Amino acid sequence: MRDLLAKDHTVRLELKENPDSGVYVKDLSSVVVKGVKEIDHVLSLGNKNRSVGATAMNLTSSRSHSIFSIIVETSEVGPDGEQHIRAGKLNLVDLAGSERQSKTGATGQRFKEATKINMSLTTLGNVISALVDPKSSYVPYRDSKLTRLLQDSLGG
Repeated sequence: MRDLLAKDHTVRLELKENPDSGVYVKDLSSVVVKGVKEIDHVLSLGNKNRSVGATAMNLTSSRSHSIFSIIVETSEVGPDGEQHIRAGKLNLVDLAGSERQSKTGATGQRFKEATKINMSLTTLGNVISALVDPKSSYVPYRDSKLTRLLQDSLGG
């Protein structure tokens, strides 16, 4: 995982878990914004740093998934006279497309990227299938960093 807002967006980051706040990315950038224009600006900065590469089917093929999380917080005085903070989280997820290596002509690094993309998309499909299956007692969130990071949004 990489931080697309960091000065050096090639540094790999780790997934961690906190019993109180859940799964998070260690050392990930966070930007406080006050409006839609600022959100759009931050999103544009991250998109410029996404990994893209040429394949036989697409000259600017996305070589990774991207998650842009927006956390909205509001503060209000409750009936007890104390300040209470409410928070909501919205994940905007842009998934890289599934690829058939035979059609894209991927070799070397592109082949490795495509394999990882396909594996994480398969895991996402497995998670969704397990969530909608009333007989399923296990949801494989931990099988992919993508599904692990989106676990709270997917229903786990």
